[in-house]
This record gives sequence, structure tokens and C-alpha cells, in this order.
Amino acid sequence: MTGAASLYERLGGERAIAGLVDAFYQRVFADPLLAPFFEGIEPERLRRMQREFFAAALGGPIGYSGRPLRAIHAPLGIRTRHLARFLDHLTATLSDREISERDCYDIYTRIHLYADEITGATSVDA
Repeated sequence: MTGAASLYERLGGERAIAGLVDAFYQRVFADPLLAPFFEGIEPERLRRMQREFFAAALGGPIGYSGRPLRAIHAPLGIRTRHLARFLDHLTATLSDREISERDCYDIYTRIHLYADEITGATSVDA
């Protein structure tokens, strides 16, 4: 008997994650509040790292090979409002796809787990 499929597998694996990330970043790059954070960053490298990050966060077999999130984001001055907008784009991208409401919630929740690392905030537990 095999275990339940991971969220990564339920979404369709590597190809589906790549499509999700590409569609998501089209929205993010077009957003005037968020676009400045990505100036000077090679878009394909960012997409590659995000595909790794999403795959790892969603239970896939691909590991994230980038620098720690806090180290990458600390000098950028990302605030909660920026992260909220970023996550709004994620929600909109997910709603454009045939993904169950439960899986959309799980994706959002797993990505949001990294909020403190991205904004530099310290949670109550830290």
C-alpha cells in the first residue's frame, strides 16, 4: 500500500510547478509595488530558484539549493504589506488553475510559513 500523494504530485509535478511559477511571476513582475524588488535580477534564475523552492515546500523530490531566505530578503526591506500583495498574486494564480480549494489553501499555508524569514520579522516563538 502506498502513501497519499504529496501536494507536489497532486498538482502535477515538475511541469505543473514550472507553469504555476511562470504564471505567478508574470503577475508579480507587472505589479508596481513589487517590481522594484526584482530590478537587476535575472528573471530565469529567479524562476528556477522559485521552482525549486515551491517544489521543496510542496513535498516534491527537488530540493531548494538557494541561499537562506532570510539572507536573500533581509537587505530588500520587504514588509508585511509587500508579502501580502505577493501572496494575493499567488492566490489569484492558483484560482486561475483547476486546483481544489483545499490544495490552494495548503499551498498558501506552506508558502506563508516562510513569512518571517522573508520580512525579517520575529515570531512570538522565536
